[in-house]
Amino acid sequence: MKNNINRQIPLKWATGLLLIWALSAVAAEELTHQQAANALQKAVRFFRTRVATEGGYLWRYSSDLKKREGEGKASASTVWVQPPGTPAIGAVYLRAYQRTEDAYYLEAAIETGLALVNGQLASGGWDYRIEFDPEKRKKYAYLSDSGSAGKRNTTTLDDNTTQSALSFLIRLDRALQFQHQAIHNSSLVGLESLLKAQYPNGAWPQRFSSSPDPASFPVLPASYPDIWSRTHSRQDYRAFYTFNDNTIADSIHLMLDAAEIYNQDTYRQAALKAGDFIILAQMPAPQPAWAQQYNLQCQPAWARKFEPPSITGGESQGVMRTLIQLYRRTGQQKYLGAIPSALDYLASSLLPDGQLARFYELKTNRPLYFTRQYELVYTDDDLPTHYAFKVSSSLASIRQQYEAALTSGADQLQMNSESTPYPRSASLANKAIEVVRQLDERGAWVEANRLKYHGQDDPSREIVDCRTFIQNVDTLSKYLSATK
Repeated sequence: MKNNINRQIPLKWATGLLLIWALSAVAAEELTHQQAANALQKAVRFFRTRVATEGGYLWRYSSDLKKREGEGKASASTVWVQPPGTPAIGAVYLRAYQRTEDAYYLEAAIETGLALVNGQLASGGWDYRIEFDPEKRKKYAYLSDSGSAGKRNTTTLDDNTTQSALSFLIRLDRALQFQHQAIHNSSLVGLESLLKAQYPNGAWPQRFSSSPDPASFPVLPASYPDIWSRTHSRQDYRAFYTFNDNTIADSIHLMLDAAEIYNQDTYRQAALKAGDFIILAQMPAPQPAWAQQYNLQCQPAWARKFEPPSITGGESQGVMRTLIQLYRRTGQQKYLGAIPSALDYLASSLLPDGQLARFYELKTNRPLYFTRQYELVYTDDDLPTHYAFKVSSSLASIRQQYEAALTSGADQLQMNSESTPYPRSASLANKAIEVVRQLDERGAWVEANRLKYHGQDDPSREIVDCRTFIQNVDTLSKYLSATK
């Protein structure tokens, strides 16, 4: 049958396929291993010597590096923690070292790791930013400054901030065979702070500065409030049990990785406990999914003025993916039990355009939106533009992942190994060629775009973006692994 199909291919198609194959082969030969190695080192050297501040990074820079920003304008003495900031850059350096075995990239990763060490708070984690200006540092309780200088001591788990820092540091710690004292200590202090911050029910808050008093946080199943205010409550939501921005999911993945790296069951138990909270937090009928955040009675609650008590079509999808990963990495069947009813409910809640509303009203299941003046409404014709009040549906792929997990069973997934050589491929070679072609004489990848927070202050429309740097360094280090 296969031979018959091949004979049916028109001659012009066969000729075209041969030409594509030939061009791919030529493209793969255009970039030598040494050329790729030189380009990678040139790019990393530029970032280390021209872009970095004390080994740390922001998100975006003007092409001339005079203007800088993370989630807002930033000075030359400030670096950012949440991705694609400092930990994300350090992680790509570490992957480059593991793939190439070139000590230069390990040196770069250590330099970036120490930037994080110098930004770790006495509470154990990290704020969104790290300040290196001596005067500005006085406002923060940095451990490296004895932890007592400033009052700002709030660890944030929002936007994968502290989790990404620790995810990089524990991998760096392992690469250094746990022998670099500052990095090893920082990793363990950070992990210990997360263990202490975990609530009795297994949840984590969005932010913390001290450990919770277990007596103040009863273990309760999720429930609907009898009534809820239609106007923003202005209550401090930072201590609420938080799924928003994948806070708990990121913490679970971190703890599972830490358990593997340090061979410590304590971290694994913390991940399992958080998985138990996910089961506990699933809302009862008629809306068996999850809220963005819950108050201490485990009821959906207000966060920011555009995040009402509701069932979320956004974070609920991430919660289900996390449950599947928990099952695959631990073998505990109970984590799959919450998924079918949630999938069916969310599938029945799809909007006419196939998307999901970010927020569904409690019990009635009507989609909730806001006007530009932040009035809570049922219509979507005057939405603020800074926030996604509708989200894409991934329900089909989640159902497929769920059914695959049922069929194949738990496979006790391990962390990805970056030391395994990448297979050669024409697509990887072509990507590497393009990446090298785009590198300027300084070693920078400059792209046509504008800084988000500078507006008309950045007339050049050319920027250096850390996200692009990460993608391109990844491409080159994969290519070098494939062409060893």
